[in-house]
Amino acid sequence: MIVLVINAGSSSLKFQLYEMENESVLAKGKVERIGMESAILTYEPEGKQDVREVSEILEHTTAIRKVLDMLVHPVHGVLESARQIDAVGHRVVHGGESFSNSALVNEEVKQEIKRLFDLAPLHNPAHMLGIQAVEANMPDVPQAVVFDTAFHQTMPPVTYLYPIPMVLYKKHKIRRYGFHGTSHAYVSERAAAFLGRPLRELKLVTCHIGNGASCTAVMDGRSYDTSMGMTPLEGLMMGTRSGDIDPAIVPFTMGKEDLTLSEVNSMLNKHSGLLAISGIGSDMREIDEARQTGDRNAALAFDMYEYRLRKYIGAYAAAMNGLDAIVFTAGVGENSASLRAAVCRNLSFLGLELDEAANERRESGERAITTPGSRVQVLVIPTNEELVIARDTYRLILDRNDVN
Repeated sequence: MIVLVINAGSSSLKFQLYEMENESVLAKGKVERIGMESAILTYEPEGKQDVREVSEILEHTTAIRKVLDMLVHPVHGVLESARQIDAVGHRVVHGGESFSNSALVNEEVKQEIKRLFDLAPLHNPAHMLGIQAVEANMPDVPQAVVFDTAFHQTMPPVTYLYPIPMVLYKKHKIRRYGFHGTSHAYVSERAAAFLGRPLRELKLVTCHIGNGASCTAVMDGRSYDTSMGMTPLEGLMMGTRSGDIDPAIVPFTMGKEDLTLSEVNSMLNKHSGLLAISGIGSDMREIDEARQTGDRNAALAFDMYEYRLRKYIGAYAAAMNGLDAIVFTAGVGENSASLRAAVCRNLSFLGLELDEAANERRESGERAITTPGSRVQVLVIPTNEELVIARDTYRLILDRNDVN
């Protein structure tokens, strides 16, 4: 079975094409600057030369058509016909309380995703554009949706409810939802396999650390608590997001600086975090380099970032009454040896013993960066959210076929 995985943004679209028999990637790429005359299609077919094209792509339906044309291109293509694509799987950020698992797309599912637009106004409408674009180009191909929030639907009320009037939850579903669920689910399963122990016997803290960042306490194989909240703004300090702050800062700042609600929302989401403190940018690599040359603001940004991450790990160890392993994943988690080392050195009270040489080695794949005698293991596990989406789509199609 061949599955096309789509991650649609408001002006971009990422894709990967899988052969599910061996879970191999046949091709991948992205379309950027959708809605402009100078849109960019980047295409990377397996075993063939990469392609980059600039052309007018004004909406997502055209973007999908361009992707399909490239997949069947006589020179660069990896398929003879688009009819070889058996299913399409989509990433959807917010599933609310409606979706604790992935689902096949039908009218009811689409209506529910639209109903959740208010909870994810920057993401869910874009995902719907992707679904509709596939429908326009491939009307007979089944589609599935895989939700960032689904993995976290196992959280108990004690961790997902906020201490605010209960009527706000009952009327508007204001609660913690959590995100990066496909990543946390994937790396927790891989961690159990790496450690050779059943996932249900482990207490893990999985750290998805990229430009957006979140930690999850995984206990008994399920999400018990997670750092992102009703939106991805809560929790860790991130590239451009503030993470946790005193909520009274919002009305105070609005009054002092005469900011609108939109302006303060933009400040917290796009102009805070590493960017705000370092004054350099949101890229951890640049900040790490600058701090090593004596830049005090970069050093402060790094230390704040590490401190808040370490504080969450410690809190989740306490929440689960124990900890077997910490998992680092995503762009910063997989590549920043400096950040991992700083976190681990300051968690020695847990019996954690960092293997400095193993941490510094630049190698791909899954590995431990702690000594064999470390009471808490620390693992680096590359995430693969696209593969999770492909697998869930494949499973749903097989289940549907079995029923029919």
